[in-house]
Amino acid sequence: MRGWRRERGTVRGGFEQQEAAVVRGLVRQIDEMLRARSDEAPQDELAELTGMRTGPAESPDDPVLGRLLPDFHRLDPDNPTREDLDSAAALRSLHEPEVLDAKIGVAAVVLETLPPDGGEVRLDDDQADAWLSALNDVRLALGTALDVTDDMPDELPEDDPRSPHLSVYHWLTWVQESLVQALTE
Repeated sequence: MRGWRRERGTVRGGFEQQEAAVVRGLVRQIDEMLRARSDEAPQDELAELTGMRTGPAESPDDPVLGRLLPDFHRLDPDNPTREDLDSAAALRSLHEPEVLDAKIGVAAVVLETLPPDGGEVRLDDDQADAWLSALNDVRLALGTALDVTDDMPDELPEDDPRSPHLSVYHWLTWVQESLVQALTE
């Protein structure tokens, strides 16, 4: 990938075919996970009449989804009160649909603007912001699946099954940092 650069009001970057396939594949996986979560939302006649959607009240069981859709209210892990649990459930139910819509929307921007066979990508500022959000979601998901920590080495032994995926994680970090730099120039 050529690093992102700002030119004449757009942000431009270039992806090789394999790089585009990796980004598109990972974004598509996140999109599918988020859509499946959205489909789990309870059907509520009142919500349909008023246009107010509600989402699930429970946190996702999947650790990757849990990282992408964290609780809106922190609980005391040693002593969660019934009031805190009810508050967390109500906040999730009210706000998760908006978060899901936003995350699904930024994934769509990446999938629309990144050519399947690679090539140049031209983004306006709103599209570039969507890319940043989508790349962040992919990195959060991949980092959770790989159990990335602050003290994790940059490279893992070749026999570690996470090794090739960690390289993709680091590459995505560079892609995201390059885009941030181009946006702040």
